[in-house]
Amino acid sequence: MKINTSRFGTLTLKEEKIIHMPAGMLGFPDRKRFVILKHREDSPFFWYQSVDDPDLAFVITSPFLFHPEYDVDLTEALKGMSWDPVKKDVILLYVVVTIPRGCPHKMTGNFIGPIIVNLEKSQAVQTVIANSPYTHNYPLMQAKEKNQTSHHPG
Repeated sequence: MKINTSRFGTLTLKEEKIIHMPAGMLGFPDRKRFVILKHREDSPFFWYQSVDDPDLAFVITSPFLFHPEYDVDLTEALKGMSWDPVKKDVILLYVVVTIPRGCPHKMTGNFIGPIIVNLEKSQAVQTVIANSPYTHNYPLMQAKEKNQTSHHPG
């Protein structure tokens, strides 16, 4: 299958690489098909590219790289999805990253709105964690520095 993108040109993908989001992304309910693309081989970031909208792509990353203790109640988050029983070994979590123009050191992650991907079903849902200790603009670089210094006695 070929898809057009504004960032990567025309891409040829296998149909099974497409992730279906029955409810779409928050703010984009009509965009229901996405694909995850590597940013670079050595990068912790990915692109969550819409299959149907060439201009719609989100930078995403694993929350665990920046907050190893990150925790989401999957049972609550996945209400309404037909993923029963949820097998944790086929679930991936991503957070959407915001990078201010010219200030990559101020990038943040939306830790209260993770994207939960079920690899087995090729489906995903973006959920909002109610009563969360996390924020929608969790500072990623500060978290990375904090995690590095806490693991290296100084």
